[in-house]
Amino acid sequence: MKKERIPKLPLFAKTIENKTVLLLLTLLILTSNCFAQQGNRLAPEATATEDTLSFRDIPMLNEGFIDPSPTDRKDGIPVGELGVDGGDKAMILKLAQEIADEKHGSYDSFLIVHKGKLLFESYYLRGRINLPHPQASATKAHTSLLLGRAIQLGYLGMADLDKPLVRFLKDLDPTKFVKGAEKITLHQALTMRGGLGITDEQSKEFENNPEAVKGQQLVQTLLEQSAPITTESQHFKYGNYNPNLVMQVIDAVVPGSAEDFIKNELFGKMGITNYHWLSEFGLPAAGWKSSVTSRDMIKLGILAMNRGKWNGEQLIPEAFVSKAISRILVTGDDDVFGGGKDVSTQGYGYFYWNADLKSGTKGYYSASAQGGGGQYIILIKELDLLIVVTAHERDDSTLQLTAERILPAFMTQ
Repeated sequence: MKKERIPKLPLFAKTIENKTVLLLLTLLILTSNCFAQQGNRLAPEATATEDTLSFRDIPMLNEGFIDPSPTDRKDGIPVGELGVDGGDKAMILKLAQEIADEKHGSYDSFLIVHKGKLLFESYYLRGRINLPHPQASATKAHTSLLLGRAIQLGYLGMADLDKPLVRFLKDLDPTKFVKGAEKITLHQALTMRGGLGITDEQSKEFENNPEAVKGQQLVQTLLEQSAPITTESQHFKYGNYNPNLVMQVIDAVVPGSAEDFIKNELFGKMGITNYHWLSEFGLPAAGWKSSVTSRDMIKLGILAMNRGKWNGEQLIPEAFVSKAISRILVTGDDDVFGGGKDVSTQGYGYFYWNADLKSGTKGYYSASAQGGGGQYIILIKELDLLIVVTAHERDDSTLQLTAERILPAFMTQ
């Protein structure tokens, strides 16, 4: 934000002898002036030319846009006002200004929803209100919701999560599978415990020859070339083709294609139309390569926060969402992204991370979609608080900032 010229005090204030009143009056005028100016600005939007650029080529904003009273854009997201509808306005604005000054890394957006209303919205650097932001591994959480949508519509059942994954893929030849292929269930894949033993050299070969492993041929190849799958091999191993296996099942069981299912049955149901979801091995990439706007990340967060409901409609089974954002296993604090001294007990659900956030003497359970470079959809159910952040900074401290700077602003609301 540009520095605002300090206005002169009204004449009547000169006669006031109480210095405390004078100070308060000055602060009131400064605050109202500063944010009236900010409020008159429109949120930054990508131009038609910028919309065609790669995200890395998007020019940086000259100044941050900070709005404690977001505009109702008729996009299905209720809005309110920070400080009036919840939150300590001064605390959040101080943090937002520090982000604008790049004191915490290269953030592109920072938004807060409290008690179902968007109370705060800000954009920096490459952030634009209408520009889909690369999600990196936050895409995995979107894939989890997509599977949940297939369950809600009856293409799978909750009991199917514990059945051999290969039973849903009809184009495979099980006679060529390595021993233990039947041990991989959707539950195992969703918790990154499929147990595949694929070498780096094999992975590089797949990448260099993608047409040979397109569609279900990818699964066939993985289950032929993997080391035997055992109870011991089915430990937490991030990535390891687990998201690809889940997307293969989605594509196999839903009518039409997984790409159409995203468009018509998940994103389309929520009014999410401005997005990109690129392909990998012939299907939508399950672990990365999606881009959505920050406001649409809010929608996906609200869907998870409301246990699968969107505008009163149950899009995803409550039982599935509850498992997805629960701590099914503990991965260890060494794996915490965006962490710090107040972030502990990192765990994993169904493609969602979770951690305990400490603020003062109190701890709060958080679940989050996380993407490398600083993409977060953070849910703190106890406070009815949802935080969305986008960035292009590998060494961000978002979870620590949430614990230290954002939670205290809402703990007494």
